[in-house]
Parts: sequence; structure tokens; C-alpha cells
Amino acid sequence: MTPTDFVHINTGSPEPIYRQLIEQVKRRVAAGQLKAGDEIPSVRELAQALAVHPMTISKAYSMLEMAGVLERRRGLSMVVAAQHHRAQPAASRIELLRPSLQKAADEARQLELPKAEVLGLLEQLLDGNNP
Repeated sequence: MTPTDFVHINTGSPEPIYRQLIEQVKRRVAAGQLKAGDEIPSVRELAQALAVHPMTISKAYSMLEMAGVLERRRGLSMVVAAQHHRAQPAASRIELLRPSLQKAADEARQLELPKAEVLGLLEQLLDGNNP
């Protein structure tokens, strides 16, 4: 896996880069895209590929390690922790998505957008069509 395939950072997002990295790795592990023992890009590789400070990557990796998502191996690259050998159940993955959808729902209500249009936009985005 190349560092640029590992995560995608939105530099215009109000969410800090380290949080974006943490959330994307958690989602990929929950979906089973990353499994136990899979090696992840080194701090240096990922920092260079994303053009961010290595301490940003290091902070995210350390927090993922503390959360039990990643394991550090002395002298070797970090890997996905052993307990993540398969995808989580759909209900668990939906709970990971809930905060983002809640925020989108709150914003749609604040903008007084019709429910049908918001759901239509979500459907387009899910289908990969960028309106």
C-alpha cells in the first residue's frame, strides 16, 4: 500500500489533520480494509506523501496505538493490532458514521433544506457522483 492510498487529507477542513488520520484509519479497520498484521506506512513516508509535519503523523499513530488500533513493533513498522482480524459488524460501523451524519443533519436543518433534496444529495455522493 502506498502512503497516498493509505489516507486522504483535506487541508481545507476545520478538523485537524491528525484527527482526520485517526478517523480514517479507524474506519478502514472497522470495514476490514485493514486487518490484523497489515503494515502501515512509516511516519516519515506518510509525512512526505501528505506534505505534513512528521510530528502530526506520530501523534495520530500514538493515539491509535493507545486506542488499541495499532501495535508498535520495535525496529519494524507499525501494524494493525491483532484483535482486528475481520470487519466489525454493520451496526458498529454505522455508529462510527453517526457523528458525521448528525452534523450533516444539523447543518441541513439550519439551512432549512428540504429532506428529499438532502437525501438525494447523499445518494449521489454515495454513488460517487459529485454534483
